[in-house]
Amino acid sequence: MIYIGCHLSVTKGYEAMGRQMVDFGGNTFSWFTRNPRGGKSKDVEPEDVQALSEILTEKKFGKLVAHASYTMNLCSASPETRANGLDMLIKDIEKMEALPGQYYNFHPGSHTGQGPELGVQQIAEGLNKALYPEMSTTVLLETMAGKGSEMGRNFEELKAIIDLVDCKDKLGVCFDTCHTWDSGYDIVNDFDGVLDKFDKVIGLDRLKAVHFNDSKNDCGAQKDRHEKIGQGKIGMEAMKRIALHPALQGLPFILETPNDDEGYIQEIAMIQGWF
Repeated sequence: MIYIGCHLSVTKGYEAMGRQMVDFGGNTFSWFTRNPRGGKSKDVEPEDVQALSEILTEKKFGKLVAHASYTMNLCSASPETRANGLDMLIKDIEKMEALPGQYYNFHPGSHTGQGPELGVQQIAEGLNKALYPEMSTTVLLETMAGKGSEMGRNFEELKAIIDLVDCKDKLGVCFDTCHTWDSGYDIVNDFDGVLDKFDKVIGLDRLKAVHFNDSKNDCGAQKDRHEKIGQGKIGMEAMKRIALHPALQGLPFILETPNDDEGYIQEIAMIQGWF
């Protein structure tokens, strides 16, 4: 079996997301903790969260993978933007704790001309202010495509951030197949080699979730344009090999492909059919 789902809207609440994913045939999902372009996050209602928790238990869901706003940037050259990003991070983690033991994923940020070394330091500084030993949420750094001044374009940058964080046990990595391919890792012809590199640099024990996306681009294009499963440059055969890889079993796989609801239902069913 596989824990497979897609990104859902939290507009109608937590229980509604759980019921929608059951209808979709999946057993995990992702949602934005606040508007992806910024703004206030949705208030957490205890009864709503409890109702979702009951669905997760009854239907034997895997870990959920919440997603931070795209505007959260802990390493911007703007002090105000960094401060706003830290505020988002702290408040989002507080809300995540209402649904204990789940994953909170974020794009590491863009150094906006300051250089990657300072970017690494600022991201770690923000994480050190937000993470604490008693939290149950695991924060995931996402592998990125490397466009512009984007941080996390290679495993070494993610490792450098992790090395500077005090609460390392609260950190993991979300492996985005499109981003990793676009950044230059050949997951089509040498996925074993890519995972071996990940293990040597970061450690496979930190690989907690997969954003499962095909790509419109060639390997190393650094463009970050997702495609439906099997219709992109990664291709069906490679995507299937990745899903079935022994090292990834038990992880939540989140689809972020350009689909409507019916498209996600079809992709979820197709991927489950591989097992």
